[in-house]
Amino acid sequence: MSATKDLADLAQRFDADRRRMRSVAFQLLGSVADADDAVQSPWLKASRADYGAVENLTGWFTTIVAREALDQLRVRKRRAEQPLAETDELDRLSPAQRVAFVLHDVFAMPFEQIAAVTNRSEDAAKKLASRARARLHADPAAQPRRTADHLKVVEAFLRASRSGDIAGLLELLAPEVVRTVDPALVPADVPTTMRGADQVARETRRFARRARAGAVMLIDGAPGIVIAARGRAQVLLVIGIGADDRIHTIDITGNAERILRAALALPRWPPQEYHNLVAYQGRQTQVAGEPAASQDRGSHAR
Repeated sequence: MSATKDLADLAQRFDADRRRMRSVAFQLLGSVADADDAVQSPWLKASRADYGAVENLTGWFTTIVAREALDQLRVRKRRAEQPLAETDELDRLSPAQRVAFVLHDVFAMPFEQIAAVTNRSEDAAKKLASRARARLHADPAAQPRRTADHLKVVEAFLRASRSGDIAGLLELLAPEVVRTVDPALVPADVPTTMRGADQVARETRRFARRARAGAVMLIDGAPGIVIAARGRAQVLLVIGIGADDRIHTIDITGNAERILRAALALPRWPPQEYHNLVAYQGRQTQVAGEPAASQDRGSHAR
């Protein structure tokens, strides 16, 4: 195989994983602009590296973007910068604690891989996540409550999208919200990237019928929307919610490989109508609110 074809194949895989990397970067950095910057690094490094022996490209890409985010967090810490106007609860953690906690508890990454990201031993990586968890959740119900709050935001977004409720959508969307979509999912006159709450809210009128087939689910551990037809997931809306409990990113993908790799789970408390909308696809994961054993989490990681 020629080097040109190898690079083209790598670019295709990178594009398929771009949304996951962007989601990881956003959860770590809390800023759309910083997340976009962090995702550029994996491509530059991957395109110059000897990746022929890499067995798990998704894990490799995620490791690179997580390292880039960790570097940004360390610089931010030295400069005493805040990523958002309101202080994110994760800002109470050291950069390494934040990375270990988010990668393991949100994205189910195994500690062996987290150790490589943080340049620590596996045991040290486990301690980082444990200390982060203890620091954040002296109240053991804190994380489920945060997930529940974000589920309510996503549920409200889906309801407003179905009804074309522009005013309701504007309450939920951050002013600088960014919506990205696969070109194959929209007509030629619809831009693949759209910025601004007003434009994104008004666009939903055009796709209100499609939203009626949506179900609120956990996508890779975070609340999102799955569009299903005939019981099978066809489109994922990966929704990034900031510290202000407003929607900052909406990434819409219909990539079949991405859907199959996604960990989809029904929340513990969804309306009953959701339970029959989507047949199982992708990787099995636990119901939200029920902690998985460490060995189960490891098997879920890419």
